[in-house]
Amino acid sequence: MIQTIATTPFDDQKPGTSGLRKKVRVFQQPHYAENFIQSVFDSLDGYAGQTLVIGGDGRYLNREVIQIALRMAAANGFGRVLVGQGGILSTPAASHLIRSSGAFGGLVLSASHNPGGPDEDFGIKYNVSNGGPAPEKVTDAIHARSLTIDQYRILDAADVDIDTLGTSQLGAMAVEVVDPVAGYAALMESLFDFPAIKAMIAGGFTLAFDSMSAVTGPYATEIFERRLGAPAGTVMNGTPLPDFGHHHPDPNLVHAKALYDRMMAADAPDFGAASDGDGDRNLIIGRHCYVTPSDSLAVLAANAHLAPGYAAGLKGIARSMPTSGAADRVAQKLGIPLYETPTGWKFFGNLLDAGMATICGEESAGTGSDHVREKDGIWAVLLWFNILAARQQSVADIMADHWATYGRNYYARHDYEAIAKDKADALMAALRDTLASLPGTGNSGGTVKAADDFAYTDPTDQSMSKNQGVRILFEDGSRVVFRLSGTGTEGATLRVYIERYVEPDGDLALATGDALAPLVAAAQELADITGYTGMDQPSVIT
Repeated sequence: MIQTIATTPFDDQKPGTSGLRKKVRVFQQPHYAENFIQSVFDSLDGYAGQTLVIGGDGRYLNREVIQIALRMAAANGFGRVLVGQGGILSTPAASHLIRSSGAFGGLVLSASHNPGGPDEDFGIKYNVSNGGPAPEKVTDAIHARSLTIDQYRILDAADVDIDTLGTSQLGAMAVEVVDPVAGYAALMESLFDFPAIKAMIAGGFTLAFDSMSAVTGPYATEIFERRLGAPAGTVMNGTPLPDFGHHHPDPNLVHAKALYDRMMAADAPDFGAASDGDGDRNLIIGRHCYVTPSDSLAVLAANAHLAPGYAAGLKGIARSMPTSGAADRVAQKLGIPLYETPTGWKFFGNLLDAGMATICGEESAGTGSDHVREKDGIWAVLLWFNILAARQQSVADIMADHWATYGRNYYARHDYEAIAKDKADALMAALRDTLASLPGTGNSGGTVKAADDFAYTDPTDQSMSKNQGVRILFEDGSRVVFRLSGTGTEGATLRVYIERYVEPDGDLALATGDALAPLVAAAQELADITGYTGMDQPSVIT
């Protein structure tokens, strides 16, 4: 029986850069998840009888919300739902399943790299038929509907068995429980030279992969250990846990410190990597050589032709505005376009669909290509494997060669987390008020050449996105960028991006902290971070 349940709106259901993320206790409020899911469905047209994909990263509340979403999809007229076995689907695997099945769209249940557990974070994101996150016109419609919703529809039915592969009926809708790994693993095998990688591993190449007790465990075990022959135990923390083992599943140098320490040890493996809660981010560390996400994007783009799936070359490279300019120099040398977009993978979708870009990346540890419409942690690791197998060099040697060719972009991101939102907004407003007067002035970073609030006009549909981050550009090519993040669940996070470029004939071996110290001081002078936030240092530096 289809039930129509009366409800009242919540005023906090505006999707951020990648869906709606809140604390678990917020989603556990009566009607909260239902309101948002119904707002998604009410914002869509033409889905009657169509296929919907549902899955998530296995975090706390994942299975309960999947059951709600299944009953609501049935009540709202979807014809079929594909759900990952056990409720599991990495974000890139969900994107691939939407694309390969011809689905109308999908609900991805994740808060990505945010912690999980009863007192931590949960999220719901709607992906459209191209497999990518819903564009702003869709998320704006979802938010608008969430503010006026007065009822939702849900089937009165028992829970569906999502642990057994096969098809069952939920009302008039078919529910097909699918292997979450097999299709994605086959896609990876079609893109990369698995025999060459397997031979490299058999020849003594050693690696360590930390799944951080998150969703990539089953994917990494199948691909790295079973298909490529890495020894059992190569995948660490490989079982997805609802609370990620009480760890923070963000693959950075703070939360993946154990991996970093191992890679800096005298007996370090040749290669180390990690991925995040939902499998779309990556951390790359060679023996005694950490690779920044911005540098990783540049190296992958410069060497992608070594992998079979990219042997024909790249159509273009896209990066988010805060990401360093390292990829720009690769695009220039290759003679292909470079697109600078706002933060948020959805901005890459139009470029990928139009065939204007092949590889995309963000400084927040996300890289991917046109094989799906999400960033993809396992994909990035496999492309690194393919490059290492083809070049027969270490990660450190590849990085040294890259900097000697293109120069080096010294780069860091300083995050100030859980700031009172009014304080964060006041900091950004005061900074924006100074922009017109900054060019020509000096500070610890040097002379300011230009200052603006980044705006983006999509070259495929001419849509415009404004107020995407404040940029302070210096005469020597250095820059400092200030932006409020949309991925947190409490307060506000101020991200400060600091970058200094050194030519190939300059000093390429500086410690990053030393290279950026003057610009760090300049950021404080420009924005009075301590005065507004009360914080003397960032919460996290990556």
